[in-house]
Amino acid sequence: MSERVIPLIDQRLVSVAARVPRVSVAPTGLLADALGRPLRDLRISVTDRCNFRCSYCMPKDIFDKDYPYLPHSSLLTFEEITRVARQFVAHGVQKIRLTGGEPLLRKNLEILIEQLAALRTVEGLPLDITLTTNGSLLARKALALKAAGLQRVTVSLDGLDDTTFRAMNDVDFPVADVLDGIACAQAAGLGPIKVNMVVKRGTNDDQILPMARHFKGTGIVLRFIEYMDVGATNGWRMDEVLPSAEVVQRIHRELPLVQLEPTSPGETAERWGYADGSGEIGVISSVTQAFCSDCNRARLSTEGQLYLCLFASQGHDLRHLIRGQATDEQLASAIAAIWQGRADRYSELRASLPPDAALGPRRVEMSYIGG
Repeated sequence: MSERVIPLIDQRLVSVAARVPRVSVAPTGLLADALGRPLRDLRISVTDRCNFRCSYCMPKDIFDKDYPYLPHSSLLTFEEITRVARQFVAHGVQKIRLTGGEPLLRKNLEILIEQLAALRTVEGLPLDITLTTNGSLLARKALALKAAGLQRVTVSLDGLDDTTFRAMNDVDFPVADVLDGIACAQAAGLGPIKVNMVVKRGTNDDQILPMARHFKGTGIVLRFIEYMDVGATNGWRMDEVLPSAEVVQRIHRELPLVQLEPTSPGETAERWGYADGSGEIGVISSVTQAFCSDCNRARLSTEGQLYLCLFASQGHDLRHLIRGQATDEQLASAIAAIWQGRADRYSELRASLPPDAALGPRRVEMSYIGG
């Protein structure tokens, strides 16, 4: 049986959340971490399973048929997820993104979306509820997701060439089915839709311009993501990173671009609009241009571990409180204590090191906490 590649949780960190806080911290919506960054974005992984085997996320030689996925009893229930989410919203979270693995593999996910959507009424605050998917199940689920209260989707798509795309997802899944899912999501009103393309130099960088041409003028925002050193199994190498600046240059030479202002603080993508006004693209440059300074995101794993950085190696155990005797006030206080102690800035530290230099212990896998 394959060895599980999720790092063990550091007990020194677990203790921060696992013990019931002695001092209650009432949520005010103004929670800030040790570097003054507010808490605004919560990403919730609802499953550690995926039906794709993309090499940069879940390589098939590791995540094979014998890989020990989490048993269903370990996963947070929809009610438990909603209870935690309510505390995060009270602390100032304005956007909840459902991730995986592939979130649409979680049975009856529409029920969770309904419960989360109800928080808008309970808390009386604006709350953006979104979902990131590989698009494989989107055509059949788009209408139900919209009816449940989902506002928009982000779809991962790493190329339009079918041979390239099938090779990257490594399960021979056709690109036409993902495009169909995007069309169904757009028809259902799950927009504005974003499409994320992870760019690996020498693998799919020839798809940059075809992707730009295809989505230009459709109302869909195409975003190019630098190939990142997430986890410990994707064989990341610096020489396979294509800097976002080069992506922009390639597109600009054929389809002139103008830089746009960010839409909100903490936004990860740098925005570029087509000069003719026919839409925009985004570039996410976590390798070559760190954006740690205004990162406002927390990540909750499918079994209730709270991570404060995409590149973290340890999490904080909230499930112990959720399934214990802790009150909502004590759970909120634990979340506050964890966030107030946060000083993560992995990408900034990595930028100061030579290429391919190691930084810290083995990191948690992206398929476990989402993107």
